[in-house]
Amino acid sequence: MRVQYLGHAAVLIEAKEMRAVIDPFISGNPNCPVNVDDLKNITHIFVTHGHGDHLGDTIKIAKKWDSKIICNFEIGNYLNRFGLNTHTMYIGGRVNFEFGSVKMTTALHGSGITYGKETIDGGNPCGFVIETEGKKIYHAGDTGLTLDMQLLEDEGIDIAFIPIGGNYTMDIDDAVKAVKFIKPKLAVPMHYDTFPVIKADPTIFKDKVKEAKVRILSFGEFIDF
Repeated sequence: MRVQYLGHAAVLIEAKEMRAVIDPFISGNPNCPVNVDDLKNITHIFVTHGHGDHLGDTIKIAKKWDSKIICNFEIGNYLNRFGLNTHTMYIGGRVNFEFGSVKMTTALHGSGITYGKETIDGGNPCGFVIETEGKKIYHAGDTGLTLDMQLLEDEGIDIAFIPIGGNYTMDIDDAVKAVKFIKPKLAVPMHYDTFPVIKADPTIFKDKVKEAKVRILSFGEFIDF
């Protein structure tokens, strides 16, 4: 299995039974090393919340590959108007798919969807625990620190993607606390340096984390495991 960091909160997962992208902010992402057309055979798209830098290119990708979009109910209702294939769920839910399982987890943020001059209700934001090939990937989405993260220790997370940029999400110090709560085998910082307001130094995060290994991925870099 391969996990590739595409910048901001966009992550590509390649496994035997899936080729999935989380929060596909590709177009307009100054740090993303690929174009939308470079994403081939996308079977699944995970959307943590409705903001444009996370919902991103979901519609374009899903239309091209008939990808199944896994998201909350409100985002699913919005996407259904485009005739897309959605599977909606809610926080605390765990669902089995052909590739493994997905659990939707708590996130503290917003989720409004910008549609022209209108803001559409995007429901509650979330994170995901995605299990496939016997491995668990946790993507926190955009979130502040929450004590609910302590519950994730029981999941036995292999890789945790944790936002560190501050302002819209937790900052480095709170991200360090999150890793202490979750205790993943590997922590990967995300959601930083895309815009000036979320500029952060991931090496500081790495130096402060004591409960897990940390891997700072450059944009486009991948992990095989």
